[in-house]
Amino acid sequence: MSEAGLLDLRNKLDNIDDQLLKLINERMEVVHEVGVLKAHSGGAIYRPEREKAIIDRLESLNNGKLNRAAIEALFLEIFAISRNLELPENVAYLGPEGSFTHQAAEGRFGAMSSYVSISSIKGIFREVDTKKARFGVVPIENSSNGIVTDTINCLNRYNLKIIAEVVLDIHHTLATTCDKIEDIKRIYSKDIAFEQCRKFLANFGLDEVEQIPIESTTKAAKIAVKEPGSAAICPHVGAKLHNLPILFENIEDKDNNKTRFFIISDFENTQSGNDKTSILVELPDRQGSLVEFLTDFNAAGINFTKIKSHIVQGNSIFFIDFDGHQDDDNVAPILKKHKDTVKILGSYVKEIHDI
Repeated sequence: MSEAGLLDLRNKLDNIDDQLLKLINERMEVVHEVGVLKAHSGGAIYRPEREKAIIDRLESLNNGKLNRAAIEALFLEIFAISRNLELPENVAYLGPEGSFTHQAAEGRFGAMSSYVSISSIKGIFREVDTKKARFGVVPIENSSNGIVTDTINCLNRYNLKIIAEVVLDIHHTLATTCDKIEDIKRIYSKDIAFEQCRKFLANFGLDEVEQIPIESTTKAAKIAVKEPGSAAICPHVGAKLHNLPILFENIEDKDNNKTRFFIISDFENTQSGNDKTSILVELPDRQGSLVEFLTDFNAAGINFTKIKSHIVQGNSIFFIDFDGHQDDDNVAPILKKHKDTVKILGSYVKEIHDI
């Protein structure tokens, strides 16, 4: 291509960028007007169901090179910028920086939000409950390791609402300053990460190397970069954050290793048409009580996607996900009937059927 032809294309890109900037600024002006109305009515600024409806509509209109993932990436960032111009978002996540929970939070709330690293799930709930943070991001389950008990306990204790779910593909790296795998004498990581990488460790003879569990995979990278002869099982982001060379990528045993996260806050979502509801149920200690409870939902044609039993403060409770919104016509009467045994945790846009 000639220099003149290249210059012409660059000028076209500049013109398009100028139009984009103008249109985005126009959008921000309208967002401000909406924010003023919501401030008077007490409405929430963050509406996941509204954001999903916008992305669905844009995908239906799309006839260009962008796929849905690209549309989501662009517009979730625009949504986050819009919200932050009206009311800066303070988001508490299970830290440290670079953790998978941090990645889930940034993927939903964008680069402009203010992020607060908290060392425990209970601490995140406390920050949101006392309104020091507007939102909290916590793990609820992993496809390999199951439900996160600390999150269930806190959902039971605090009167906060699940307003969204985020599902993240989990990939681990082996990162180290060692040039050869034989030079690794100890490995740092979170206990769950060790469990998720057992086959890799055995295949490379690292199952006999000292394995030191710590509270965070990202902290493992921070330690390994300073300690000769050590390595970390950590996220790619965590290794890069601490300038720790990556020896192997994607070392997890399962190709579909996923973690589901909840976003918690102090408001409830309206119906989106593609919702999921989570509840906690404490049933009478008698034979058939669970069957009786489930029969009502089955008769109403409600699809359960998850039923997990837990012991909370010595009592047996069930964590249940089902398709639908708590205000749907076929759901609301059943929840009202069982209001003495059910705690509604929240209805939110469904990101995935199950993991």
